[in-house]
Amino acid sequence: MKLLVNNKETELTEGNTVADLARQLGLPPQGVAVALHNRMVPRTQWEEQTLQPGDKLVIIKAACGG
Repeated sequence: MKLLVNNKETELTEGNTVADLARQLGLPPQGVAVALHNRMVPRTQWEEQTLQPGDKLVIIKAACGG
């Protein structure tokens, strides 16, 4: 299934949830936020939030430093 992740076409090869996508992308267990169609998806809902072909997601990683 093809999705847009940070404006880049991405193929989700297994599963259909935000958690499946996070695992596929190797996202860290903390310091990451995901928005689906400009709405934040709480981490507690990643396992149950299903994705559909063409969904638009934004993934934000926390950064430290200055």
